[in-house]
Amino acid sequence: MNQIKDLQKLIKLTGDRAKLDAKANETYIVYKTAKGQIVREYSNGNVIPVAEQDGSHV
Repeated sequence: MNQIKDLQKLIKLTGDRAKLDAKANETYIVYKTAKGQIVREYSNGNVIPVAEQDGSHV
């Protein structure tokens, strides 16, 4: 059971670090919600769903 708790802690810390990096670099993080939707979260708290054919990375 400790391994699961340790892994959950590492996952949380990784997400927290990603948020700090995004804030420092004035960018966003991308993740999948519990409902299965992919979203962008900006450092100001705005959460915007990513469209299927977004294409902004091209």
